[in-house]
Amino acid sequence: MLPLREPGGTAVGEHIRALLVDPRHAELAPRAEMLLFAASRAQLVAEVIAPALDRGRLVVCERYVDASLAYQGAGRGLGVDVVRAVNEVATGGLRPDLTLLLDLDPETGLRRARSAARGGGPDGWDGGDRLERETQAFHTLVREGFLALARIEPQRIRVIDARRAVAEVRREITETVEGLLQERRRAGGRS
Repeated sequence: MLPLREPGGTAVGEHIRALLVDPRHAELAPRAEMLLFAASRAQLVAEVIAPALDRGRLVVCERYVDASLAYQGAGRGLGVDVVRAVNEVATGGLRPDLTLLLDLDPETGLRRARSAARGGGPDGWDGGDRLERETQAFHTLVREGFLALARIEPQRIRVIDARRAVAEVRREITETVEGLLQERRRAGGRS
């Protein structure tokens, strides 16, 4: 299994990530943000994901196109179709077999981010990255965008209630992934 994160995962992608998460770039235009995410993703697909899949490896990526559809398409108001078209070019049409959506209301999610103690501030929180600093209204739009995608593709995008205890969430993730892998083995496909 090859675990990856987005944006990033390559030398070029990590440079792009630094720009995207830096709170000093609050003025970054939504279209520029979308294109930077897509550029990082294009590099990751070309350099890491496609070669790994060609070798028969299982790839697990924290975030991918669905995140851009929700954050830039819904949250930034660029529209899902525009963001999808840009990412179709960036990924060469490569789509995940499964997306796990850990669903949590924005207020709780932001509170958890703050309590994760990322350093810096007097309460242990430095204010977060550029996207974590967005308003609760923005994060509500993002969540609605994710949930809309899940309603359109319920077989691929599995919604997991993240309000539950970590052990319960972990168990459901494990069961969901194992179920997909078992289906693939039975069908004789790559896992």
